[in-house]
Amino acid sequence: MVTAGYKSTEWPTLLSIAICYACWLLATTIVSQLSAAIGIAACAILIAFHSSLQHEVIHGHPLRSRFWSEILVFPAVGLLIPYERFRETHLQHHFDPNLTDPYEDPETNYMDPEVWQRLSPSIRTLLRFNNLLLGRVLVGPAISMYVFVRSDMSEMKSGKHEIMRSWLLHLVGTMPVLAWIGMQSPLSVIQYFIAAYLGLALLKIRTFLEHRAHERPRGRTVVIDDRGPLALLFLNNNFHLVHHMQPGVPWYRLPQLFDRDRERYLGCNDGYFYKTYKEVFVKHLLAAKDPVPHPIWKRE
Repeated sequence: MVTAGYKSTEWPTLLSIAICYACWLLATTIVSQLSAAIGIAACAILIAFHSSLQHEVIHGHPLRSRFWSEILVFPAVGLLIPYERFRETHLQHHFDPNLTDPYEDPETNYMDPEVWQRLSPSIRTLLRFNNLLLGRVLVGPAISMYVFVRSDMSEMKSGKHEIMRSWLLHLVGTMPVLAWIGMQSPLSVIQYFIAAYLGLALLKIRTFLEHRAHERPRGRTVVIDDRGPLALLFLNNNFHLVHHMQPGVPWYRLPQLFDRDRERYLGCNDGYFYKTYKEVFVKHLLAAKDPVPHPIWKRE
């Protein structure tokens, strides 16, 4: 799998990183001084944007050096997810033959049907709600963090010391963020954690229907032909099939690639396509796109 970015320095991404941190400093100080609620909302948006920038770094952008690219996004602005764990699980997710597999795809929300049958009615109700876009935004961050942390704790107990290292590095990355909030921001640490949760909730809009159950791997990945604010927030990752087919391409070239070969891409994914995020909200805010138990997966 190719994850490296272009050989030259990618100035649009570097500029985006600088803008993200500058706006974050303003959001945590001047904006929050004017209104805590607006400050929290602004921080949530910037936390989601910072995560999108981390995603770019995972795929080899914006510098030739992976080390210096990762230094650029090292501050744990989002607080909740260690960057190294994000990188490791996301690259595992990019093995397309395993997309949506309940055990092999770490980013899927599908479950093994046999496991689903053993769940209590209350847990099934919660997970069905999580399969609505509204539920994914409201409770999705809590559910995913619970599953993620529980899995990592289990792995650490079994001797996976590299996971402990990832969490320790993450702790170091949170220190300058929390120190700034504690000493320079009108926001309390609790208010900033609320912003972090809301930032993850915004990201759930992007990930909600990125992949579907389909016999063919490339038929599992969506294209949302949106060019608006959410597309910018997600750095065009709504052109998700284009990203999966060419993961080394920087975010600002994805729409151009899709426009250049639109029919080929839509042929590859069997027409898994939405015109805009508005269409996604209209269709799925209160209606699940698919069941929680994987509809076609079978244990080998």
